[in-house]
Amino acid sequence: MSEKKLAATRDAYGKALAQLGKENPNVVVLDADLSASTKTAEFGKLFPDRFFNMGVAEQDMIGTAAGLAACGKIAFASTFAVFGSGRAWDQVRVSVAYTRANVKIVVTHAGIVTGEDGASHQANEDIAIMRVIPNMTVIVPSDSVETEKVIREAAKFHGPMYIRLSRPKTPIINDENYTFKIGKGHILRAGKDLTIFACGIMVAIALDAAEELAKKGIEAQVVNLSTIKPLDKQLIVDCASKTGAVVTVEEHSILGGLGGAVAEVLVENCVVPMVRVGLKDVFGESGKPDELLVKYGLTAEAIEKAARAVLKRKK
Repeated sequence: MSEKKLAATRDAYGKALAQLGKENPNVVVLDADLSASTKTAEFGKLFPDRFFNMGVAEQDMIGTAAGLAACGKIAFASTFAVFGSGRAWDQVRVSVAYTRANVKIVVTHAGIVTGEDGASHQANEDIAIMRVIPNMTVIVPSDSVETEKVIREAAKFHGPMYIRLSRPKTPIINDENYTFKIGKGHILRAGKDLTIFACGIMVAIALDAAEELAKKGIEAQVVNLSTIKPLDKQLIVDCASKTGAVVTVEEHSILGGLGGAVAEVLVENCVVPMVRVGLKDVFGESGKPDELLVKYGLTAEAIEKAARAVLKRKK
């Protein structure tokens, strides 16, 4: 990665929640005994009467959040991604999504960069799990700046949301003037040869890859698709039509996540050569985040390789 300021998206979440608590008395926060890690503890210190530590009981947390939402509250429920998407899935599906409850499931420690906690705690399937649930909005912010904007929009939006955040500090790529809108992608770099669609922490890495490709005479367009559902279908089709080749990049399984979502759009609207960069249907393992990114092919070099491969297939 090129030198950039670093900040953790989970830290941005904690700050945004605390500010929202000051502005809106209807905001309530629930956590499953992980508030120091999810950064909801800051809200809890400021507003103890609106903070609920549900203990190691994620299913109970989601059910309670749905109940509070039914009483007119804006409920933010947080835990690690592997628990929020997996252990509490039935409650998310029935109590939250089916009833269109105003619950924001904001999870941290998503993906391979959860690092040393290992395979049992690395949620590399959660985007796929959440995006197939009807009524669920799924967002994966690219950095701390976008995370704060996303949390603010989430508080205004009425309905179920799944927001995926990371554990480590990652590059800040947006400035404070950045505007986030649910369901809209953002072109971060222009290019005519191919389009790289990315989400989450991989957006910064995709931008690094585009810089390296440019040195070799390949102009890659980079698009931040932070909203996985509803997807910005028109932007995807427009970009694919313009460049004629697509690479998707995600810190998630290539099955059912961003790559799958983009492929579904393109196969029905604009068939172009495409390569998906992500975890290849495998579990992770314990290790340092940067080393795991290298091992599982989530690097600028891997994106460059994918770009060259897709260009060979371009008509």
